[in-house]
Amino acid sequence: MRVLTEARIPELPAPYFGKVRDCYDLPPSAEYPEGRRILISSDRISAFDRILAAIPFKGQVLTQVARFWFDRTADICPNHVIAYPDANVVIGQHLTIPPVEIVVRGYLAGTTGTSILPLYKKGQRQMYGHTLPDGLRDNEALPQPIITPTSKAFDGGHDEPLTAAEIVEQGLLSAAQWDEVSAKALALFARGQQMAAERGLILVDTKYEFGVDAAGTILLADEIHTPDSSRYWLADGYEAALRDGSRPPSFDKDVIRAWVAARCDPYVDEIPEIPAEMIEQTSRVYIQAYEAITGETFVPDLAGDTVLDRVRGNLAPYFTA
Repeated sequence: MRVLTEARIPELPAPYFGKVRDCYDLPPSAEYPEGRRILISSDRISAFDRILAAIPFKGQVLTQVARFWFDRTADICPNHVIAYPDANVVIGQHLTIPPVEIVVRGYLAGTTGTSILPLYKKGQRQMYGHTLPDGLRDNEALPQPIITPTSKAFDGGHDEPLTAAEIVEQGLLSAAQWDEVSAKALALFARGQQMAAERGLILVDTKYEFGVDAAGTILLADEIHTPDSSRYWLADGYEAALRDGSRPPSFDKDVIRAWVAARCDPYVDEIPEIPAEMIEQTSRVYIQAYEAITGETFVPDLAGDTVLDRVRGNLAPYFTA
């Protein structure tokens, strides 16, 4: 069970440890005056605002799926990637990230408070600056994909729905920036849906993170069309699910979340130990998702005594101390 539970590497500068990624900021240089960021995808899986477990190969899957899509969408929008020194690592250009979450939705789906399906079922038809028609069924395709932006909450706050007008009025993005971001987001989503359909998949919705460099250029950052940032359904079985009102078949990565929620209040109680077979099952789901999305066989990187040893060795050229 090779897992990267964390990537604490003291020789790398300016650490920032997120729920899933461990990041380091490299200082400015002549070649990269804005600096660079090292993003290491761990194998941690989070839910309920806490870490639940480490899933073998999850970090490699997410890094390589994002790489697959970055390579195939650079003609639509340039991205932050500078190099891939390791299967779990991206070296990215340092960007200023506007406080706006860009989510594109192609179907009436979702379960969270900011998702359009729960709002629609409550009777709302005006949301995020869009008007949805009456008579849509759960999980039905929208007349056309829409962008449902939200604010990015900090310090434990909640994301709040936004409209395009509010984004510009609040100065989160200029009118020109919003026009560019929204056009690129819809074009990226169209490319994603087209390629997913060729693989027997439906790209339902996804989030994008855009950043701005010192010259004002908008670049795609973070990740794109991964199993964690996107909802995929399996095309085979979708129509039957739509007819009977059931949940369309998908990559079910929520088995651990459901198992925990059935046994405790995960926001309050101590998390019970998750069975090894469930962790292994979730790892298989991530690998299955990689192969279904990319059409390629997943090849685990087994170099080094441990995943951390391998990552450290591949990042040694970036050590500063």
